Amino acid sequence: MNVDVTPLPGIGVRKDFELASGRRIGVITHRDGHTDLIISKATDPDACAASLPLTVEEAATLSNLLGAPQLVAQLEDEHRDVPGVLTRQLHVHEGSRFDGAQLGDTALRTRTGASIVAVMRAGQVEPSPKPDFVLTGGDILVVVGTAEGLDAAAKILRNG
Repeated sequence: MNVDVTPLPGIGVRKDFELASGRRIGVITHRDGHTDLIISKATDPDACAASLPLTVEEAATLSNLLGAPQLVAQLEDEHRDVPGVLTRQLHVHEGSRFDGAQLGDTALRTRTGASIVAVMRAGQVEPSPKPDFVLTGGDILVVVGTAEGLDAAAKILRNG
C-alpha cells in the first residue's frame, strides 16, 4: 500500500492513501503536534469531506485499535498448527500498578508461563521487548501462551 506524504507549508504534513473505493484517508500532523484524521470526498480524492481533530490519546487509541488486531491475527495464524498455543491482547490500564513499571516487574513469564512478544503503543510496535522496557498506561501487550497462562497474565495485569 502506497502512502503519499505531502508537505503543507506552514501547517505540517499530510499522509494519506487510497482505499479500494477510490476515496483517500489519512492524517495531517500539524507543526504544533496536533493531528487530524481526514477523509476525501467520494467524487474528488483531493477534496476533504471530513476532518476530525484527535488528541494525542485519541490518536494513540485509534492506532492501537487498528494495529493490534492485525498483529494478533498474524500471530494466531502462525500458531494455528500448534495445539494449545494462543495469542491474546492484554491492556496496561492508566494508573495501574504497572503503569510506569518495567516489563520485568510484572514477572509474567515466571508467574504464568505466558510470553510478551510485543507491545503496541501509539500505533508503534515494540517487538520482543526486554525486561527493562517501561510500560505505560494504554499499552497493549501481545501475549502468547496457554489459555490458563493467558488468563493468569490478565489477572496479574488487572490486580497486580
